Amino acid sequence: MTSQRPDFHLIGVHTRYSSWTARVEAVLEYFQIPHTHQFMKLAEVKPVSPTGFVPLLQCHSLGSVTIGDSLAICEFLAESNPELPLWPRDRQLRALARSAAAQMHSSFSVLRGTFATNFVAHYTGNIPISGPAQAEAVKMLRLWDEARKNTKERLAILGEADEGFLFGGFSIADAFFWPVLWRFRSYNLPLGTASPDALAWMAQMWNDPVFQTLARRYYAQAQDPETRIEHYDDIFRERDDVQYGVFPEDWRFVPGK
Repeated sequence: MTSQRPDFHLIGVHTRYSSWTARVEAVLEYFQIPHTHQFMKLAEVKPVSPTGFVPLLQCHSLGSVTIGDSLAICEFLAESNPELPLWPRDRQLRALARSAAAQMHSSFSVLRGTFATNFVAHYTGNIPISGPAQAEAVKMLRLWDEARKNTKERLAILGEADEGFLFGGFSIADAFFWPVLWRFRSYNLPLGTASPDALAWMAQMWNDPVFQTLARRYYAQAQDPETRIEHYDDIFRERDDVQYGVFPEDWRFVPGK
């Protein structure tokens, strides 16, 4: 007797570098949605994705249909698993969560363009942070603070428990901001304007067992030289005043440090 294959198959770039693929993987893993995955080098993407973009999600029950774009994929997963709270059950919180995820999806272009995604990287020294990048980092921290404040107020009215994620329980919104936490860590982006609520959410994400498991996967990928994307490593290699290193695998987030 053979077990039935999972309905969903995720295709993307190795997740230690790919914020887009990592978002979808986080949703699949957190909600324990059965799936298979195929992670590949950038050079291998074009044959499976004519646009050159990943992630892609194949749904076997839909035959030859392949869904692209991380937000569209997560919306499809939410629609396909209505019994799971991929978005908050409360209409007001659901609207706020969708708004936050959409902002991450379409905004913060300076942060994304300046600071390449690299989970294990640790930069020290005179890391250059432009005025626009600084402004976006402050805006990001404010968004997290407002999300948590609005959520706590709403859940108090509803008389429901708060699990400490952006909108109460873990949702697609948290998955969309997961990779940008790496950037704050990798490039030592300033947290001086982070509120206690924002810092508490960051700690919630870093210390969650699901994300600690995913982090171990990223480190395992880093052990395989075949996964390396050279131009994403040591992006400041031309600067003597910036040092490139790797975070220890047992690193833990400590608010205020």
